[in-house]
Amino acid sequence: MAVPKLTVNVRTAAPGAAVIEIHGEVTAASENALMSAHEQATDSGARLVVLDFSGLEYMNSGGIGMLVTLLVRAQRRQQRLAAIGLSDHYRQIFELTRLDEAIALHADEASALTAA
Repeated sequence: MAVPKLTVNVRTAAPGAAVIEIHGEVTAASENALMSAHEQATDSGARLVVLDFSGLEYMNSGGIGMLVTLLVRAQRRQQRLAAIGLSDHYRQIFELTRLDEAIALHADEASALTAA
């Protein structure tokens, strides 16, 4: 069985805001990579963490569950999460699972930062 592949890049987008660029597959096996990226964003002082799904190839229910874990961690740190770059398919999944009520969905990075 192939190991799911995920690469992440964390960068500062503005003072107090970090972007986690997600490339590849988001599954339960991606937890370490994504949680480490969140720690890096937190260490940079981010109060807003934007998840950039532009490079997302695949996400399953384990990945959705892992995003819920990330959301809980962010809320404990009084951070806001936003998502950009979701395809229509994954946007629908966020709406069906009601993740869109806790993770603000935006068309692009500029609108996510402006809404903050």
